[in-house]
Amino acid sequence: MEWVTITAATMEDAKAMALDQLGVAAEDAEIEVIEEPKPGLFGRMRGEAVVRARVRPTSTRDGSRRDRGGERGERGERRGGRSRQRNRGGERRRERPDSSGPDRARRSERTTSERDGEDDAPRRADAPKVPVTTVRDAATTFLEGLFAAAELPARVESTIDGDDIEISVEGEQLTTFVGARGMTLTQLQDITRVVSQRRLGDHDTRLRVDVGGYRQRRKDALGRFAMKVANDVMETGTPRILEPMNSADRKIVHDTLAGVEGVVTHSEGDDPFRRVVVSRAPGA
Repeated sequence: MEWVTITAATMEDAKAMALDQLGVAAEDAEIEVIEEPKPGLFGRMRGEAVVRARVRPTSTRDGSRRDRGGERGERGERRGGRSRQRNRGGERRRERPDSSGPDRARRSERTTSERDGEDDAPRRADAPKVPVTTVRDAATTFLEGLFAAAELPARVESTIDGDDIEISVEGEQLTTFVGARGMTLTQLQDITRVVSQRRLGDHDTRLRVDVGGYRQRRKDALGRFAMKVANDVMETGTPRILEPMNSADRKIVHDTLAGVEGVVTHSEGDDPFRRVVVSRAPGA
């Protein structure tokens, strides 16, 4: 992530201004002190506070089953890649990619803007589709019971758009359920998916959970960062290789820049070091 440098009269003001500019909470930012005001005569302070800060990169080792699956929530990023597995003897073996047949055709149709939250297996043709409202109600009931058991006043709200279910939990003192860099929130979302989608045998809906608006703040901050990178690439013509991100954050960057003329994005590398590359579009 890009660093921002802030100068203010006090250290507290500098840190607050940095967090405001990044649009994230303190636990989601890295802040380094460059210079501190020094005591002067008569109790006055000399100099200014200077800090630099950036959005803390999200660890790709967040335990998400979709990240462990390899790139669920992000289409096309495994195109041309090879997955590695260990055999029973502990040796590392390399799977041979299928270069023909319908599997290859399906892979070629995937794009980098795949929506996060796809389930692991398709629904059987003879299995009835679970109503999206049934999945929503199961997830909402679970979350309401969870926060009630924790004795934390919380309001659980949901929206449905086709097969997409967005559930937001609002209230005070909910940061425990977000955790450092959103890792606890990721686990909460996975558990909610298990007790709703998997328990009901649903393979059609895409369920996402947010607590205290964390995901939206993260999305906004990464979106601003992606636009700044795109502008730099357009001005210099030099591709930018971003720091490693998990699939959800990479998706935000891809989606943000998908509609920006003159730049293209792709991902390269293997988790946990997979990165987004932003380049000038051919002919731009």
